Amino acid sequence: MSRVVSYFLKGLVFVVPLALTVYVSVGVVRWLDGLIPIDIPGLGILAILAGTLLIGYLATYFITKPFFEYFEKILKRLPLVNMIYSSFNDLMTAFVGDKRKFDKAVVVNMDAHGILQRIGFITNEDLKAINLPGKVAVYFPISYSIAGDLYIVDRANITPLDIPAMEIMTFLVSGGMTDSFGKYKKKFRDTTKK
Repeated sequence: MSRVVSYFLKGLVFVVPLALTVYVSVGVVRWLDGLIPIDIPGLGILAILAGTLLIGYLATYFITKPFFEYFEKILKRLPLVNMIYSSFNDLMTAFVGDKRKFDKAVVVNMDAHGILQRIGFITNEDLKAINLPGKVAVYFPISYSIAGDLYIVDRANITPLDIPAMEIMTFLVSGGMTDSFGKYKKKFRDTTKK
């Protein structure tokens, strides 16, 4: 009986993540496809992708770029809209824009002896504007969430990680349970020992 339970649990470990991934992916595709009500399945999502590509293309060129910049200025002047738009705009540019913020992974010593450490991303290296010279802003993602905490830390307490940011983010969001950067383990150990 214990062998049957063991097989069942191993099956769950494989089936549940796969089923949830398929379920969420299908749900997102259906939701996106339903945004543009076209009776042909998949055509709505293709229209959204083509429209987004066209807008990105137009926003790149100097002829249409002033229009997009003017439109953005209008959005930033509206009180509530400004807060929502700026938050989403900053989040998107942090991951995929020209001014990516989550590209400098670091280990931060959380105590004087370096016994307790956290992994995060430097999001701002110059805090003189808020009267904090020598400090940096480090964002710490929370595992199994898109939320996180921002800490202001002394530059002396951080150690840069020479590991791709997406590998670090996957590691953090999974609560450290992923083996996604296994090939970087030695580099990670060497970095954190310094």
